[in-house]
Amino acid sequence: MNPSTALARVLVDELARCGLVEAVVAPGSRSTPLALALVAHPGVRVHVRVDERSASFLALGLARASRRPVAVVCTSGTAAANFHPAVLEADESGVPLLVLTADRPPELRGTGANQTVDQIGLYGGAVRMFAEVGTPDPAPGMVAYWRSLACRAWASALGGHPGPVHLNVAFRDPLTPDQPTGDGPQWTAPLDGRAEGRPWTSRPGPRTESAPHVPADVERGVIVCGDGDYDPVPFLALAEITGWPLLAEPTSNARRSGAISTYRQLLAVPGFARAHAPELVVSVGRPNLSRQILAYLRRTERHVVVTTSSVGDPTASLPDDFSDPARTATDVVAAIAPPAGLNWERPASTEWSRSWARAEGLAREAVDGVLDAEETLTEPRLARDLASHVAAGSLLFAGSSMPIRDLDATMHARCGVRLVGNRGVSGIDGTVSTAIGAALAHQRAGEGHAYALLGDLALLHDQNGLIIGPGEPRPDLAIVVVNNDGGGIFSGLEQAGHPDFERVFGTPHGVSMERVAAVTDLPYTRVEWATDLPKALLGEGLRIVEVCTERAASAALRRRIQDAVDAAVTGTF
Repeated sequence: MNPSTALARVLVDELARCGLVEAVVAPGSRSTPLALALVAHPGVRVHVRVDERSASFLALGLARASRRPVAVVCTSGTAAANFHPAVLEADESGVPLLVLTADRPPELRGTGANQTVDQIGLYGGAVRMFAEVGTPDPAPGMVAYWRSLACRAWASALGGHPGPVHLNVAFRDPLTPDQPTGDGPQWTAPLDGRAEGRPWTSRPGPRTESAPHVPADVERGVIVCGDGDYDPVPFLALAEITGWPLLAEPTSNARRSGAISTYRQLLAVPGFARAHAPELVVSVGRPNLSRQILAYLRRTERHVVVTTSSVGDPTASLPDDFSDPARTATDVVAAIAPPAGLNWERPASTEWSRSWARAEGLAREAVDGVLDAEETLTEPRLARDLASHVAAGSLLFAGSSMPIRDLDATMHARCGVRLVGNRGVSGIDGTVSTAIGAALAHQRAGEGHAYALLGDLALLHDQNGLIIGPGEPRPDLAIVVVNNDGGGIFSGLEQAGHPDFERVFGTPHGVSMERVAAVTDLPYTRVEWATDLPKALLGEGLRIVEVCTERAASAALRRRIQDAVDAAVTGTF
């Protein structure tokens, strides 16, 4: 066996022993050994994509939904650079990703050799670990080195703060298992790993110790659940037994029964925000979706941040990259427990909790009243109704810009739906591919249907993600696209008044999603009325549902919603 094939087979085998079950391959020549090793391994499902950026975001979606590292492979040169946006998103959102970039051997670097760039440390500080694997020379100890390195990479991706790991793998010719001429070095040492399929290096389990309690004498407490992949149940329990309101962003998956679903509008009412200034805020995840939450965090006397990387392991070392966008954190803890002595059998009821509950009821009625006033499927109503209509066990991927914000503003509290999105960097890169990857992982785990709510620019930005070759795994995913012919988020920002707004920020494109669906041979449905949405969501496989709206009208509707909440709440507290 030639050295390149030996290295690739050992790396893939050891990663599979660690737990690798999914890999994404972008075709190329220099990465041939890795690609062939992956498709030959019976325990790894391989996905092939022709676009490296789409491939990397597909891997990101698979990893995000499955909560385990996924490998993504490319050849040398600009191919590796196209992984960078997904690496940045994985870094900021804490998604475990194994980035395997093939490279030219050292003797070809810096010589002008074709498709050769400097790939050493290509992703900078965005990765948890980088290793230049080195050329596969037939020297003693190489198999142990490769296997231990694979285990270390796996552990680094899944560690206390999950994220991307970059292994740069240099391959010399021959790149395929066969050597027709018989020339060149052969690999003769045993390539075997540990007995019984065990990984080369095993990780110890987490320690368990008690978590610190929150103060028992605080009535005006608030729990803020931001974006992140953590268990929301402890924070829901804390809210119930303390009576503290729980303000949950959609992708926290904590907007369940009892959560304040209209906090975004309530905190935008100046009088309400002043009257409900908290003594203590307990936050978890990344609470950065709305200006209202950031302003509210600045009002608190004490802010306890619970690090999501440590949830489930209270004694894990605290990362220094905990989320504190308002810079108000007074305490950072690995876990938190309710105050001692509270009644776990009966939810707390205080004037503080009752005031929030009254405001939620009034605001909820006001929001729904504006949305239900007409049957046209508006952007905010689409977000609310989609989140309500999807069945329990479903996955809903939310695009950046307005889709996630409309969900935040209108979504009712409910259980049974898993919401995910690329909220680490909040770009529109690769959102189609991420949604497809998340759907594939969700359904491989035996879960239900999957849906995505995207804007038109996000879909156009990643049209290549819709190109899935024959025989490749395909998800059951309805991509619901809001087509307002441009960048809708800017219509609600200060740029809207600029004389060059439409060209520079609105960026109209004139593309119907029906044409996009036709190019990729996907089923297509257009929906205009709210009553038709449930039927349009029916179906199987990958499909596109288009809802056409107007940017200016949508911005005006959002202002009417806020005005209605202002009128309903002002003077009642």
